Amino acid sequence: MPAPLMLYDNYARERRRFEPLVAGTAGLYTCGPTVYDYQHIGNFRTFLFEDLLKRVLEWNGYAVRHVMNITDVGHLTSDADTGEDKMEKGARRTGKTAWEIAQLYTDAFIDDMARLNMEMPSVLSRATDHIQDQIEFIVDIEKNGFTYRTSDGIYFNTSLQPDYGFLARLDKAGLEAGKRVELGEKKSITDFALWKFSAPGEHRQMEWESPWGTGFPGWHIECSAMAQKYLGDFFDIHCGGEDHIPVHHTNEIAQTEARVGTRLANFWMHAYFLLSNDAKMAKSAGEFLRLQALIDQMQRHDAMRVFHRRIRVGRAVGQDSRLEPVTQRLLIGRIPEITHVLAVCDVHHVVAVRVLQQPAVRQRLAVRDPVRVPGRDARPRPCAAGCVGGGG
Repeated sequence: MPAPLMLYDNYARERRRFEPLVAGTAGLYTCGPTVYDYQHIGNFRTFLFEDLLKRVLEWNGYAVRHVMNITDVGHLTSDADTGEDKMEKGARRTGKTAWEIAQLYTDAFIDDMARLNMEMPSVLSRATDHIQDQIEFIVDIEKNGFTYRTSDGIYFNTSLQPDYGFLARLDKAGLEAGKRVELGEKKSITDFALWKFSAPGEHRQMEWESPWGTGFPGWHIECSAMAQKYLGDFFDIHCGGEDHIPVHHTNEIAQTEARVGTRLANFWMHAYFLLSNDAKMAKSAGEFLRLQALIDQMQRHDAMRVFHRRIRVGRAVGQDSRLEPVTQRLLIGRIPEITHVLAVCDVHHVVAVRVLQQPAVRQRLAVRDPVRVPGRDARPRPCAAGCVGGGG
């Protein structure tokens, strides 16, 4: 009898046997890029983890319906619902319109996915194509009594949910006691915007009419609305980066519970950051490494490049505290040999790290470092962080 597929669920904080909600199928939602700039290799670490997960599900015989969003509006520069919309900021930086950069960086993201031989999602959904879905979601939340109005938008009242923040095990009392930001008209530090109003006298590049006035949706509502539209009120797996746990995914759960009474997904899974000089690699910091930059460097060298980066990996919540920092090994070859990447995952490596699997490349890998390079059809081994793996 084959070993059961075990996945680490951040909601339960434990490895759980994967049993699909609908026999033979798996509903998978993965948070996609905010397309105000190019995606960097840190972003792709998460996307590659999700691609591996999808392939593991398929390898185990499940028909996967994979939905990924494209955030092209509403993601402000601060998680506190303040600051400028990243799309408007990116438009000003490039001298293009917000609509033009959304298309430019979406196309670039899809091109990079193809270079990494990632499988395309079943549905790639843009937030701006689903404004009405988001408005209808907010209307239902409002009818259920979970919203209030301020001078700058419609907000979600988190105090009405006793279990708000369970995914992140938030210390709500501590957050309130230690808050250092100006709340403005928000009732609680954890309350968040569902719909933001355009400022008086301001004409934004991206704004829509709504029952509450002209404006744009908050960042969190798009994923709840699109996931529910394409996968239903409760589906199998929701994924994203570890930074989504305390805010974005916590708020997705809150919204969905307020509308339909579910936590949206049965499993919540997250990928670690890629650290650069002991800090998270982030587009907002202004300096990041794109896939194209790696390719440009590799084209200057005839030999295979082997990169070793010693990184400190924060423990997954509920993970064995004895886990030591790990060595992340990235084996990369020249164009045109970059045709396939596959994750390697074992009990000593926290996050699946990709190695080239094109036959000509495998023949040239003369590396003493004992990195296990399974064949393309090899089954991944269990992951200490609970990413994916067989049972036992």
